[in-house]
Amino acid sequence: MPEGGGDKKHDASVGSIIAVLRYGSGFPFKRLEMLQKNAGVPLPDATQWDIVHNMSDSFYPVFDELIRQGAQGRLFYNDDTVMKILELMEENKAIRQDPENKSRTGMFTTGIICVVDRRRIAIFYTGRNHAGENLGLLLLRRDPDRGPPIQMCDGLARNVPEAFATILANCMAHARRNFVDVADLFPDECRFVLEILRDVYRNDATAKTQEMSDEQRLSFHQAESGPLMEKLKSWLDEQIDAKKVEPNSSMGKAYTYMLKRWKKLTLFLRVPGAPLDNNICEQSLKRTIQHRKNSLFYRTLHGAHIGDIYMSIIHSCYLNDVNAFVYLTAVEDHAQQARENPELWMPWNYREQLDGQDDE
Repeated sequence: MPEGGGDKKHDASVGSIIAVLRYGSGFPFKRLEMLQKNAGVPLPDATQWDIVHNMSDSFYPVFDELIRQGAQGRLFYNDDTVMKILELMEENKAIRQDPENKSRTGMFTTGIICVVDRRRIAIFYTGRNHAGENLGLLLLRRDPDRGPPIQMCDGLARNVPEAFATILANCMAHARRNFVDVADLFPDECRFVLEILRDVYRNDATAKTQEMSDEQRLSFHQAESGPLMEKLKSWLDEQIDAKKVEPNSSMGKAYTYMLKRWKKLTLFLRVPGAPLDNNICEQSLKRTIQHRKNSLFYRTLHGAHIGDIYMSIIHSCYLNDVNAFVYLTAVEDHAQQARENPELWMPWNYREQLDGQDDE
């Protein structure tokens, strides 16, 4: 064997690059198999699965620690998207054949972005549960002395946990989208709404550019965006009260959607740190959507859980400007230490452990 070859068939970096390509960029194992074959280093898709599956044992403690730390956040974004799992699809066949069986047949991947101080942690759950139920599972790990967190989601009731109180905010981007969709039919009315929301978003961008604290941002929005939103609210009420729009029309529904959720849409004017929209969570769900488009499905619920572990860790790396490939390799190379003290091997502090070992 060449010097440095070691006694393992695959170096830790092999599993890391497969995981990053598969769960970070959506490459199916079969496509990676073709790439490996063309490179002259055959690596069958089943072997790739064995590698990342065996390597996942090193990341269970890290994933569990991500959940524990994420549960302490002051702000949560959550949403879900449909997913296919062959094992559950077989169950669905039996459920549908039994008229007495009222079991749930849906399959979803939930994305949750937890904001802890200025750090963002991504957690993914795949299975039967909706986004609100999965957020409830996450909040079970929350320290009891912490107050209710801010939750940002769209207006669907299934996104809200039943057993935990949150300070609920709804997504302004969803409300805005209703007007964008009918702008060709009602150009003047939609222009009025969209220009006001444009100015509100411009104010929010100014607050971010100037790196305002949550309290400074709140005061700034109250002064600059508050009058804009009051003007919009008065105009919407007038449109409805004066019957200037048919309530069941597409425009009427856009008005009703915004008015019905007005307090939740304007939480940013009352609570420090409340965001305007749920865009960051929808962007994170693109990873699972990319997987769904390229690989079509998970074979088993266990395979989906392995995907959740890797997606959570890899996307948390991306959110904190950490090289996911380097991080995964480092944790695999120091698996025993990561199991014993996972809090010291998070994407944002693992280099301190490596630097300490170099000093020794």
